[in-house]
Amino acid sequence: MNLNRKQRFISSLAGGLFLMLCFPYSGSITPLVFISLLPLLSIEYCINKSSLSSKNVFLHAFICFLIFNIGTSYWIYNSSASGGIFAFIFNTTIMCLAFQSFHFIKKHLGNRKGYLSLPFVWLGFEHVHSNWEFSHPWLSLGNVFSVRTNWIQWYEYTGVSGGTLWIIVVNLLLFLLLKRWMSNEETKKIRILSGTAIALPIIVSILVKWSFEHSIEQNKRNFEVVLVQPNIDPYNEKFTGGPHAQTEKFLLLADSKITPNTKLVIFPETALSFSFFENEFRRLSVYPKYINAVKRWNSDILIGASTMKRFNSKRSKASRKNPDGSFIEYYNSSLLIEKNLENKYIHKSKLVVGVEKIPYSDYFPFLEDIAIDNGGAVGSLGEEDTVKIFKTSNGTIAPIVCYESIYPEFVAEQCRKGAELLCVITNDGWWGDTPGYKQHFSFARLRALENRRWLIRSANTGKSGVISPTGEVISESKWWEEDVLLANTQLLSEKTIFSTYGDFLGRSAAFVWMLIFVYSISKKILPSRR
Repeated sequence: MNLNRKQRFISSLAGGLFLMLCFPYSGSITPLVFISLLPLLSIEYCINKSSLSSKNVFLHAFICFLIFNIGTSYWIYNSSASGGIFAFIFNTTIMCLAFQSFHFIKKHLGNRKGYLSLPFVWLGFEHVHSNWEFSHPWLSLGNVFSVRTNWIQWYEYTGVSGGTLWIIVVNLLLFLLLKRWMSNEETKKIRILSGTAIALPIIVSILVKWSFEHSIEQNKRNFEVVLVQPNIDPYNEKFTGGPHAQTEKFLLLADSKITPNTKLVIFPETALSFSFFENEFRRLSVYPKYINAVKRWNSDILIGASTMKRFNSKRSKASRKNPDGSFIEYYNSSLLIEKNLENKYIHKSKLVVGVEKIPYSDYFPFLEDIAIDNGGAVGSLGEEDTVKIFKTSNGTIAPIVCYESIYPEFVAEQCRKGAELLCVITNDGWWGDTPGYKQHFSFARLRALENRRWLIRSANTGKSGVISPTGEVISESKWWEEDVLLANTQLLSEKTIFSTYGDFLGRSAAFVWMLIFVYSISKKILPSRR
C-alpha cells in the first residue's frame, strides 16, 4: 500500500467527507462511519513506512478533521462568526493531537502495539474532551448512531463510548483487511472478524431491546406532561418583546392541551428572559399569572429563567462586584413552581464555552474582562456545585438545560440521584434552520436510551418532542412553528449499568492511553538495552 503526495491529499479530503456524511443530518449515511477512518489510517501507514516527517501526519489529519468540523458544525457561525471560526480550528487541532499521539505510539512501539492503542487513544481523548473547561462532546464518534438507535440498544451498558469503540474496531479491522488484500496475503480470518464485528453488535442490540421491553418494571407510574414551543425569535423578539405578552402566549398555548391528568407543564430555556433576583420572584408583575395557572391546572410548572443571586463575598469566578461591595452571580436556571406554590431553582451546570463560560479565567482573570468588552455580556455565569434534581409530590424529574443534554455522564448522575423523568428545556433558534438543532434533538435520544427513561423536550422553536426509553421519537414539533405537545409518559426508577457507573469505558481508556503514551516517550528518550 503506497500513496504518493497527491493521493494522500485526496485521501485526506475523502476521510473528512466520509466523517461529515455519516454524521446525523450532515448526511446521515451512517454505514459510512465504518470506513471513515480508512483514508487517514492509510495515510499514516504510508508516511510511517516511507519514514517521512511526522508533521505530515498532522497536516493530513488537520485537513480531514477540519472538513469534519466545518461540515457538521458550520451552523455555529450563525450565532457567532468569531466563535465559530475558533471552534473549528481549536476542535480540529485537538483531534489532530489525539491522532498524532496514536502515530507517536505506533512509531516507537511498533505496528501491532500501535494499532492496539488506537481504541484507547480515541476513547480516552473523547472522555478527556468531555471533562475539561473547553469540553465539547458534540462530535464524539458514538453520537453518529443517534439516528439509528435500534443498532445500539446496548448503550444502556456502555454509553456513547461503546459506539466509538465499535467504530474504531471495525475501521481497524477493515484497514488491516485492505492492507492484506493489497499485499496478496491471506484474508479469510480478518474477513470473518470484520463481518462479526459489524453484525454482532446489531444482533445484540435487537436482543437487548427485546429483553428491556419484556422486563420493564411493573411499578411504573403514568405521568402526563404538556410541552410548549412558543416559537419566539431569539434575535428580534425573545429579549425585547416584554414579559407580559410572552407570558400570556405561554399560558394560552398550554391551556389548549391541559387535561385533568396533567402533572407537569414545561416552558423552554430562558422563557423568563429578563434577569431577576431569585428571592424576589414573588414581587414580579408576571408572578400572579403563573400562580393562577398552577391553581387552575393543579399541576407543576417547569420553566427556564435568567436569575441572579447576591452574596456578601466573592463566591466564584462568576461573581461580579457591585459598587456597594456586594457580589452578584447570574444564572441560566430551571425554575419549578409547585402545586403548593413553592419555588425551587437549579442552575445550569454545563455552560457553553465562550458564551456562558470563559475557560480557565481563574488563572487568567483578564479573559473575563475581554469577554465583557467584546461581547457586552456579563462573562461567566454561575453554576451548581453538584448535579441536582427536582423532587415533587408527583415524582422526581431531571431538569436538563440545553447544552447539558449532550453530556452523557451528567444525565447519568441525575438518574443515579433518583430522576424518573428527563426534562430538556432549550433554545435552539440561534442556529437557524440548519443541522444544528436537529443534531441536538437527536443526541437527546441517546440520553433516554442510556438511562432507560422517558425524555421530554421543550424548545423555544423546533424541535420539541417526546422520546421513549428505547430512543424512539414518539412525537415531535416542526421548525419555526408554535406548537403544544401532550406527552403520555411513565416515571421509571430502575438504574441501568451506564446510569450506575457512568463512562467507565472512557475513564479506563484515558488511563491506559496515558500509560501507553508515557511508555512510548520512555522508548524514545532511553537508549535500547541489548
